[in-house]
Amino acid sequence: MKLFTSAKELSIAPDVSGCEWQAESDSEECIKCTEDKWPNEWKDQCIPKMVEFLSYNDDIISVAFSFITLLLFLITIVVLVIFHLFKDTAIVKANNKNLSFILLVSIMMSYLCVFLFLGRPVDITCMLRQCTFAIIFSTAISCVLGKTAMIYIAFKASKPGSAWRKWVSVKVSNSVVLIFSSIQVIINITWLIILPPFQELDKHSYPGKIIVQCNEGSVIAFYSVLGYMGFLAAVSFILAFLARRLPDSFNEAKYITFSMLVFCSVWIAMIPAYLSTKGKYMVAVEIFAILTSSAGLLGCIFFPKCYLILFRPEINTKAYLLGCRTKVM
Repeated sequence: MKLFTSAKELSIAPDVSGCEWQAESDSEECIKCTEDKWPNEWKDQCIPKMVEFLSYNDDIISVAFSFITLLLFLITIVVLVIFHLFKDTAIVKANNKNLSFILLVSIMMSYLCVFLFLGRPVDITCMLRQCTFAIIFSTAISCVLGKTAMIYIAFKASKPGSAWRKWVSVKVSNSVVLIFSSIQVIINITWLIILPPFQELDKHSYPGKIIVQCNEGSVIAFYSVLGYMGFLAAVSFILAFLARRLPDSFNEAKYITFSMLVFCSVWIAMIPAYLSTKGKYMVAVEIFAILTSSAGLLGCIFFPKCYLILFRPEINTKAYLLGCRTKVM
């Protein structure tokens, strides 16, 4: 006794087994489709599964991210030009102009690394996207940490007879950036040697879809990279908070405190969202976190200075910063 006379008598609901019924021969035999194909609605033919990734052609979100990235990149260039043109002024000098330039370049590069997350991932982009992002961000946060360390040391050295005065040097902040950035580089090199990220085709999570994504390789290394950046941000936040009572003319600590608060909030919120999504939406969450945290650093640390440089030039003097002036209303 036949169970089915033809494929068209079957239910048109998706067959989770991925089988193709042969209508032409009235066969009752179920022929399993290959992993890259899926039965059509009549289950009489195998059709290719839809390939999903953040495509420039098919996803408006990729176009939106590209536009926002380029806009933020141009804004950062404008800020960098302003700081270069006014590099010999009091505000730029007082806030360690060398670290400011390195930080601005790092923020610019963090925007550009977004393009490694867009388009179809391959093995090389899977390796580059995480390592490039991690090293650039760690350099940026190390610059913030270097600035914060100098503010804290200056705060301690302001007391009469303080032993901290011998540490008030540009070499200290430069050493902070070099050492803490190098640690992240070592972590990433170890990651690439032991178990690097690679392209993965997820053919089973969603019926009828092949998700082209990056497998992080070593999960421990991936979260070590994120954890290290979180550690740097937390240390910067704590030091900036402790130095918040420094006289306002010198005080960059309150801006750093707020920028690190924004940075940590973004990435703490990103982790559960990242873990609860798959495919292109997981990538979109990470891109959003990169853009938001980078914009937070740029806006909180540099926009107030640009405002003073461009619109309050009377404040941008050594006498004002040293307190030898009357209050400008």
